[in-house]
Amino acid sequence: MRRARGHGARQQEPRRADRARLPLRRSLLGRLLAVSALVAACSVAATAWIAVQTTSGAIKQEQGQNLTADARIYDTLLEYAARNPTWDGVGATVRKLARESGRRVALTTQGRQPLADSATGETARALPPQASAVVDPLSVDTVLAARGADGQGTGADRIDPRAVGPFRLSAADSRALRRTADDKVACLNRAGIASDVVVGASGRPRVQIVGNDPERALGTRCDLAALDAPTRSERKALDALTELADACLKRQGREGVRLNNDLSWGDPVPVAVPGEPGALAPQPVPAPRDAPAEEAAPSVEMPERTGENDRAIASCVGTARSEQLSSYVASPALLFIGDEGGATLPGFDLSPANTARIAGAAALVLALTVGASVFAGARLVRPLHALTGAAQRMRDGEQPASVPVSGDDEVGRLAAAFNDMSAHRARLEEQRKAMVSDVAHELRTPLSNIRGWLEAAQDGLADPDPAFVSSLLEEAVLLQHIIDDLQDLAAADAGALRLHPEPVEVRELLGQVAAAHQARAENAGVTLAVTETAPGPALSADPVRLRQAVGNLVSNAVRHTPEGGRVTLRAYASEEGCGTVVTGGGTVVIEVTDTGSGIPAADLPHVFDRFWRAEKSRSRRTGGSGLGLAIVRKLVEAHGGTVEATSTEGEGSTFALRLPGARGVRPLMG
Repeated sequence: MRRARGHGARQQEPRRADRARLPLRRSLLGRLLAVSALVAACSVAATAWIAVQTTSGAIKQEQGQNLTADARIYDTLLEYAARNPTWDGVGATVRKLARESGRRVALTTQGRQPLADSATGETARALPPQASAVVDPLSVDTVLAARGADGQGTGADRIDPRAVGPFRLSAADSRALRRTADDKVACLNRAGIASDVVVGASGRPRVQIVGNDPERALGTRCDLAALDAPTRSERKALDALTELADACLKRQGREGVRLNNDLSWGDPVPVAVPGEPGALAPQPVPAPRDAPAEEAAPSVEMPERTGENDRAIASCVGTARSEQLSSYVASPALLFIGDEGGATLPGFDLSPANTARIAGAAALVLALTVGASVFAGARLVRPLHALTGAAQRMRDGEQPASVPVSGDDEVGRLAAAFNDMSAHRARLEEQRKAMVSDVAHELRTPLSNIRGWLEAAQDGLADPDPAFVSSLLEEAVLLQHIIDDLQDLAAADAGALRLHPEPVEVRELLGQVAAAHQARAENAGVTLAVTETAPGPALSADPVRLRQAVGNLVSNAVRHTPEGGRVTLRAYASEEGCGTVVTGGGTVVIEVTDTGSGIPAADLPHVFDRFWRAEKSRSRRTGGSGLGLAIVRKLVEAHGGTVEATSTEGEGSTFALRLPGARGVRPLMG
């Protein structure tokens, strides 16, 4: 089922849409957006400034605390790795660090096999893909070590100073050296030089003069050289280290080197052994004048001192130390530090003062937003109240009244549209009243004729002969014709007009219409003909309804064409569209042209109105019921087409039906 469509309304829709468009800067929407954007920008700026001011300090403090805690955890585990050959038993240390820091601490091998984890059971979440640090005493993270080593630092080769390996003293040697160190401190104290005993990572004690000025002890009888002499185990470890370094140098084609107790090369220096605090830079250091001669290494020929040789020796010494210590320290492990809940950084709580500042800023922003919204809303609601009142008065049956149009924005255009609707409603009401009057008149005339003839027959004034019966039948047929026209219009208005489209041969249909009206045309002395045209596109339409529409046009043309005139029917193809309907088969145009009296230009817009006649006398001798052309328009629009009329007064008129051609149907040949 296809429904009738109002083509006139469709043609007006684009114009109304164009008229409804407003530049954004002039529209109500644009002003609301501008106010909202301004308020939002101010609120965001104020909130962001307060948030930065109140939270940046807390974030810095929290980050500093986190870094310090992380460095302490790293340093503790690094010390464990430097003092133990394996990670066995590190679990207790990990759990202690987790309790002290309130963080989750986990250790895995470099293959991510777990070694220890403070989070156990169902609460343990998967470790992040990136480790916090690598715990390797032979390759120390200098940033974390600088924070967590309490100023002890690392050597130039990044080996943790607490990794001493074979240089660790036995308990007996450590006690003997401690007694000697205590004697030296007592001697220095008697000489008025404050000093203390400091025990290094290897267990070797040394005397540290307060003020760190060892030159003050040179003028005393307190000989400190005895504390610098290496023990047997230290000599053995130093010899093994020298052999490893010489092997590295020989692989590079360089001469061997003689390492001193402090791992420098060149002249022997009786100072601290590896693992003890002090300078461990691989460079020669002048020996003190009172160093024991027997502690010096035998004189050997040293390689030429150049910057290139020194760098090669330093590299080989570092490699030799790593190789020597590898069996004394734990293997590298991945360290993961995070929150117990799985977050990478713990949160922090704002102070009451900062919370109050943020709440105050939020309240201010809220007040500004509410104020701007109330101001904009009041301006928006005021004309809407006027529109509501006018609509209610119209509902109560009062005379429609226009509302003031305050501007050219959306609300102003709404008011203008309401005024147009009110005026249109008034016109429709007038048309409805006129239509009721016209329908009553059209029905009253045949009924009055029928009643008059019947009363005359009843009174014996007229005989019921065949002419009498024919007159009554003519009036009844006219009455039925008016009722059928009204029913067709009502169905079209309700969208219930049923169509049964099928392929139609246009020229054959025009021939049928011409044949049906040929007798009436001959009686009126009018020539009725169909113009031959080239084959056009196929037309899919309801043939019954289409014959009705064309027949109404032909009947109207014959009625208004004087004797000796001509009515012509023509059909042809056109590439132009028909109304708002887009087709793929072109357009079929059907024209009905007459040489009648024509229609005045002022009356052309009304020819398709219901009950409209050019002659106002309502005589059926010069005009029909006034519904024929209105039915034509509804039938054509139901097919998706349009109808138009052109006329020149005194020369004739042309009515053109534009119908969409059928897509994909073979053109019909004549």
